[in-house]
Amino acid sequence: MNIRVAHDQAHGHAHDTTSCRLCGSTADKTFVDLGMSPLCETFLAHDQLDRMEPYYPLRVMVCGECFLVQLKEYVSPHEIFHEYAYFSSFSTSWVAHAKRYVEMITERLGLGAQSLAVELASNDGYLLQHFAPLGVPVLGIEPAANVADVAIAKGVPTRVDFFGVKLAKTLVSEGKKADLIAGNNVLAQVPDLNDFVAGMKILLADEGVITLEFPHVHRLMAENQFDTIYHEHFSYFSLLTIEHMAARHGLKIIDVEELPTHGGSLRVYLAHEASARVPSDAVAALLAKEKQAGLDRLDGYSGFQEQVRQTKHKLLAFLTQAKAEGKRICGYGAPGKGNTLLNYCGIGPDFLDFTVDRNPYKHGRFTPGMHIPIYPVEAIDAARPDYILILPWNLKDEIVNQMQHVADWGGKFIVPVPEVAVIDPKEFTR
Repeated sequence: MNIRVAHDQAHGHAHDTTSCRLCGSTADKTFVDLGMSPLCETFLAHDQLDRMEPYYPLRVMVCGECFLVQLKEYVSPHEIFHEYAYFSSFSTSWVAHAKRYVEMITERLGLGAQSLAVELASNDGYLLQHFAPLGVPVLGIEPAANVADVAIAKGVPTRVDFFGVKLAKTLVSEGKKADLIAGNNVLAQVPDLNDFVAGMKILLADEGVITLEFPHVHRLMAENQFDTIYHEHFSYFSLLTIEHMAARHGLKIIDVEELPTHGGSLRVYLAHEASARVPSDAVAALLAKEKQAGLDRLDGYSGFQEQVRQTKHKLLAFLTQAKAEGKRICGYGAPGKGNTLLNYCGIGPDFLDFTVDRNPYKHGRFTPGMHIPIYPVEAIDAARPDYILILPWNLKDEIVNQMQHVADWGGKFIVPVPEVAVIDPKEFTR
C-alpha cells in the first residue's frame, strides 16, 4: 500500500470505500457495529490522560461474494505495530501451545538441518525458539522492533520488516525458500491480504507447507466473542473464505484443525496447487459444517448484533447490582479484547477499581478510553476484591488456577463471554 493511501485511510478518509479487501467486490452489509473505540493496545501513561484520544468506528462489514468479515482500515499497521505492547511470552499456555505445535509440525513435515522454518509476525521468538533443540534452522519476520529485539537476544534470527511480495522476493534472491511458513494470529492483522498471501506463495518451497492460525468466525458468532473485534484485527475468517483466498493465489487447503485457543481457532494447512499433497477429509467436513451454519449466505451473519447487545445488557446489570450491594470489583488482565469490551459496555473506574496484568510494560499505565489503572498482579492480594472480572476470558482456566487463593477471602471471578458467569475458585476443578 502506498504511503499516501495509508495516510488517507489512517486519517479517516476511508469511509467511502466499501470494497472487500480480499476479492474487491462490495462489502456493505453490517455484521456488527460496536460504536466508536480507541486503539486497543494504546495504554496511556499518567501524563497522557488529559489529552484527546483518537476514536475510530468499530463497524464490521461482510462481503457478499467471499464472505470475508472485515473492518475498514482506519489506522495503518505502521502506526499500530511500530512499537507494540504485546509480548507473546507472558502467556504460559500460549508458549506451551507453540512448543507442542513445533514438535508436531517438525515430525509431520520431516523438518531437519536442511530445512527452513519461517514465522511471520514472530513476536518475541516465543515459537521459533522451540526449533533450536530440534536442529531446524529458522527465520522470524516481525515488524515491531522492540519485540524483535527480545527474539534476537534469545538467539532467534529475526528481520524487522512487514511481510509481503517485496520481502518475499528479497529472501528468495538471497537463496531462501521456506519448507514451513507459520503465521499464528497474524492473518487478521494484515490489511493488504493479497500482497501477504502472494508473498507466502513466492517464499514457499515446492512441497512446502503454510500453517495459519486465526480465530474462527463461526465460533466468534456462536459464542458471542464480540470483544475479539478491534482495530488491530482487520479481518475475521471462515474456512470458506480461506478457500477463496487460497484459490486466488494458486494455493490449496490440505488440512484443517479446530483448536481451543483464543476462544476457538482454526489451524489451516496450505500447499501449492501443484503440490503432491492431498487434502484430508477434515477440509470437506468443515466446509460442509460452515455451509450448514449459513456462512455461505449473507443472512447467516445477520443475528449477531442483537446477540451482542444482550451480552452488554446482562453484564452491566450484573455489575450494577454488585455495586449496589457495595461489592469491590477489579479486573484481571489488560488485553486488547478487554478494551473492546470495556469501551463498548462503558465500564470504567466507576465499576472496576483497577485491573492487573503480568506484563510489566503495562504497569502504571491506564486502559485506552476508559482509563482504568493497570497494576501488577499482587495488587489483587492487597485489595481483596469481592469480584475479579477476567478480561482475557480465553485464559480463564489458567488464571483461576493461578489465583485459587482469592477463595481465602471469598473472592469470585466473573467471566463476561459468551455470557456472564461467576466462578467460585473453591468449586473450580479443571
